[in-house]
Amino acid sequence: MKRGLAVGCVLLAVSCSTPARTVRTANAPAPIGPYSQAIARGDFVFLSGQIGLDPATGALVPGGIVPETERALANLRAVLAAEALDFGAVVAVQVFLIDLSEFASFNQVYEKALGAAAPARATVQVAALPKGARVEIVCTAMRP
Repeated sequence: MKRGLAVGCVLLAVSCSTPARTVRTANAPAPIGPYSQAIARGDFVFLSGQIGLDPATGALVPGGIVPETERALANLRAVLAAEALDFGAVVAVQVFLIDLSEFASFNQVYEKALGAAAPARATVQVAALPKGARVEIVCTAMRP
């Protein structure tokens, strides 16, 4: 346990000593505010929240929680791919739902998309999300 903690602290220290780099891909929606799609620093990639925006139109996909979750995850997948990563590299996820009664529907799509990857996750209900979205997903990845 102590060795694992020491290794983690060394990785964090090395990552913090490297300059941050902005990650950008046309395969995910352009930011709708003053933020980046992701920031890579050392072994870590910090992805901004994604909602169910179609990258081609910038519009929220219609149909509710399932298609919005699918699109948000596809957007995250595209940002990860820009760094040659996939959901297997994700270590932490934060999920914001406007209605926790939709958690089961969200979770089915999430589980299908992430497969065997089971990163740490927090899910909370919020009052509102940008563009009237029903779900927003944020994640942090670490290079193997």
